[in-house]
Amino acid sequence: MPDEALGEYVQPKAVLGIRRDPTMRPLGRVWRVGALLIGSSPETTGRVWATGAITRVTEPGRAQYQSVSAEVRRAYRAAAAKGHFAPGDTVNHGAVPIPVDDTLVGGDGVLFVADDVPSVRWSPAAGTAVPLADYLADRVGLLVDPPRGATD
Repeated sequence: MPDEALGEYVQPKAVLGIRRDPTMRPLGRVWRVGALLIGSSPETTGRVWATGAITRVTEPGRAQYQSVSAEVRRAYRAAAAKGHFAPGDTVNHGAVPIPVDDTLVGGDGVLFVADDVPSVRWSPAAGTAVPLADYLADRVGLLVDPPRGATD
């Protein structure tokens, strides 16, 4: 299962009144498993994040002002290209770190512990949750053996 880059969107401060373009700072590598990002490199091992935004490292192209959302995506691609990520790589950014400690007990985030069972919600607003072991078995199973037609 290939991993993906984890980055931080950085808006540099102006120097002598001159604005600089945003960039993405590499933070390491992660496996995207549904709503969770799980550390896969020495910088990220043992850490977990809630999935944020995702962009692919490609040439951003020229501004065409077709829509605000298209320009935001173009700006993220430009920042990723400036961040020294490999062309074509997938960069996860805006991910929220999840502390793996006692704060998970009774928590209201994506990953939490209830009745001594670690569980996952697709989003903090979702009411239903799945035990973490079942969630990981399902998600990893889909990644290792995707349904027919999912990768064609």
